[in-house]
Amino acid sequence: MHFYPLGDAAVVVEFDTVIGPASHEQVRLLSLYLDHHPIPGMIEYVPAFTTVTVFYDPVVLRYEEAKAKLERAVEQTADMRLDEKARAVEIPVCYGGEFGPDLEDVAAHNHLTPDEVVRIHSSAEYLVYMIGFAPGFPYLGGMPERIAAPRRSSPRLAIPAGSVGIAGKQTGVYPIVTPGGWQLIGRTPVPLFRPDMTPPTLLRAGDTIRFVPITEKEYDCWEEHAI
Repeated sequence: MHFYPLGDAAVVVEFDTVIGPASHEQVRLLSLYLDHHPIPGMIEYVPAFTTVTVFYDPVVLRYEEAKAKLERAVEQTADMRLDEKARAVEIPVCYGGEFGPDLEDVAAHNHLTPDEVVRIHSSAEYLVYMIGFAPGFPYLGGMPERIAAPRRSSPRLAIPAGSVGIAGKQTGVYPIVTPGGWQLIGRTPVPLFRPDMTPPTLLRAGDTIRFVPITEKEYDCWEEHAI
């Protein structure tokens, strides 16, 4: 673990250089501590895979002061454990067809059938490491390498909300319409970004999720009930 400046008004606390459950827990513990014991002069903090970046008012704090306060905060979390049980969330997905136009390409890349890709993708349990890129977009760990696939050579200008994609060794769900280069293998009718609700995102760091295959008819039923 080490600390380093980010510009002239932020400190990065890096717990590890390898993504994994241990560093993820440290990130969450420090985030929880800062929620309840905010550092005077802190503007906000941003948790990521293995780091927590704390932005502060340079008029109130100097870098060395902010770093020292964060060192003490990390010391306070050394013997802490996360009390809350991880939420288990099931996300229904209609794979292939118009919802997953790249499913066959992902299968061909890995010398598998589309059904095998669906089975492997939906049989894994995924950990939400962080939310970022777009409101509610989950960065997930736990995807089997057997279905890994490179990003598209030409990104799409508009990916439908709810699209489930694969890029490299990662999988994720686009919560809103946005450009993107991930390989699309399916789509969920469940909204991940809900601006009229509190909190506005369905998922949060620490959740575990499973993708549950559904038919196109079931997808339509989900959408009808959501209206």
